[in-house]
Amino acid sequence: MIVELKAVSLLDEVHRAQCLNYLKATGLNVCLLINFGKPKLEVKRVVSNF
Repeated sequence: MIVELKAVSLLDEVHRAQCLNYLKATGLNVCLLINFGKPKLEVKRVVSNF
């Protein structure tokens, strides 16, 4: 599992693509994308289909 920490106002498709690239490079299957840039914590789960 990869944990990607961000502090941005909005999670974009670019952040998801970065997680997918990390997953492909490492051979892992799951990435948690965590954003601390909003008043409420935002967590997205990204799963590879490789």
